[in-house]
Amino acid sequence: MVLQRARDAAFSVLAARGFHSFGHGSRILLPFRTGNPDLISIGSGVIIGPGSWLMSPERSHPAPVIELRDRSRINQTSITAVQSVIIEEGVDIARGCYITDHSHGFDDPDAFIRDQPLVRVAPVRICRGAWLGQNVVVLPGVTIGENAVVGANSVVREDVPPRAVVAGVPARVIRQLA
Repeated sequence: MVLQRARDAAFSVLAARGFHSFGHGSRILLPFRTGNPDLISIGSGVIIGPGSWLMSPERSHPAPVIELRDRSRINQTSITAVQSVIIEEGVDIARGCYITDHSHGFDDPDAFIRDQPLVRVAPVRICRGAWLGQNVVVLPGVTIGENAVVGANSVVREDVPPRAVVAGVPARVIRQLA
């Protein structure tokens, strides 16, 4: 355990140079995968859990296109962005979540889906203090409000109000917190 912590701390220091910015006290726990880290901004005190993947497949927008702000935590999470995914301060994201600001078309029957053009690109924002349960999927154009809770295995395709609890496929408001 001590050796793992030392390894992760050393990796974080070395990897920090490749990011657009990398805040004090932030840690990347291995294994970790990234694409175009210079388009990714990491705030202070951020924890990127093992098995996470941060990816920007295109260089069509100015950096950064992915922002993990201060004290946010992700665990075995995949975030992919071509325009903007912002994870605000104090957001907690459980294992197995997928967050994207784009989706591929599938109109050409002769082309692989991954090779087809992007048909929807819209910014995603997860506001301060929100919590996403295990295996949540957040689709393009969604804003999840401050201190909102998204139940495990939910698919969020519409905005979530602040202090709301949502769950389901598609996610729907099931409770409003006081």
